[in-house]
Amino acid sequence: MKVLPFPLCLRPVRHLRISAALLRATALELAILAGHLLLYPSGLTPERRTPDRPASEHPGPSNAELPPHTATLPTGPGLSHPPAVLLHGFVDNRSVFVLLRRSLARHGWRHLECLNYSPLTCDIRAAADLLGRNIEEICARTGHREVDIVGHSLGGLIARYYVQCLGGDQRVRTLVTLGTPHSGTTVAPLASAHPIVRQMRPGSTVLEELRAPAPGCRTRFVSFWSDLDQVMVPVETACIDHPDLIAQNVRVSGIGHLALPVHSAVATGIRQALESSESAAGTSGAASVA
Repeated sequence: MKVLPFPLCLRPVRHLRISAALLRATALELAILAGHLLLYPSGLTPERRTPDRPASEHPGPSNAELPPHTATLPTGPGLSHPPAVLLHGFVDNRSVFVLLRRSLARHGWRHLECLNYSPLTCDIRAAADLLGRNIEEICARTGHREVDIVGHSLGGLIARYYVQCLGGDQRVRTLVTLGTPHSGTTVAPLASAHPIVRQMRPGSTVLEELRAPAPGCRTRFVSFWSDLDQVMVPVETACIDHPDLIAQNVRVSGIGHLALPVHSAVATGIRQALESSESAAGTSGAASVA
C-alpha cells in the first residue's frame, strides 16, 4: 500500500474543512438574503430623523475652522460619539443596517444616519459628491465637526472617494468599510453593462484615482474583509493598501458578503473601531466568527 507524504495526507482533510465552512457560509448568506428581501421595502424611503437642536443654536464650522485630527470630539463610555453615517451597497438600501443600527444605539450612539442613494446612480463620483452634501447637513444639524462612516461594499468605495478626492477627510474621522472592492472585483463579468459596476472593476479610472498619492489624509480607515466573500474576487481586494492612508485591515473568517453588515461579531468589531482613537497605520487585525 502506498503511503502518502504527511503534508499530502492532510490536504483532503483541509479541503473538506474549507468546503464545510463554505457550505455553512452559503447557507447563512441565503438566509440573510431571504430576510433582507422582506425588509427591503421598509428601506426604500428616507428614514425619519429624531429631532435635534436647531442648526442656528450650533452652526457647523467651515472646513477652515476644523481642529487638528488629534483634537476631535472625545468618545467612550459616557461621552458623545460623533454621528455615525451608514451607507449601503449596490442596488441595496438602508434596511441592510437594521441590526447594526440597533447595536450601535444600544451601546450609546445617539446620532445615527442611514443614507440612501438612488439605485439608478451610475457614477461613484456623483454619489460621493451627494454624500458630502449630506454630511455637511448632518454636521450643521447635530453640531459635530466630524462624522464616522460605515460603508458596505459599494458604499465604502463611495465614502472613500469622498474622503480622498473631495476633501472629505476634513469631515470624516473614521471610515469603516465592509467587503468593499478597494482594488476592484472581477465577479459577475456580465454585470459590467452597468456603468457603476465598471467603475468597480480592477483598473477603472475611479480606482486609479484612489491609487493616486493622498498626502496628509487625516481620516483613519478600517477595512473588514472576509475569507469567504464570494463577491470580492479575489477576497483580498477588500483590503486597503495605500502608503499615504492610516489603514487597518481586519480579516473575518467564516461568513460571506451579505453577512458582514448584520453579524454580531462584526458589529462588535465596528464598535471597537469607532471607539478607538488610536491610529493604527500599517497594522492588521483578525476576527473569527466561524
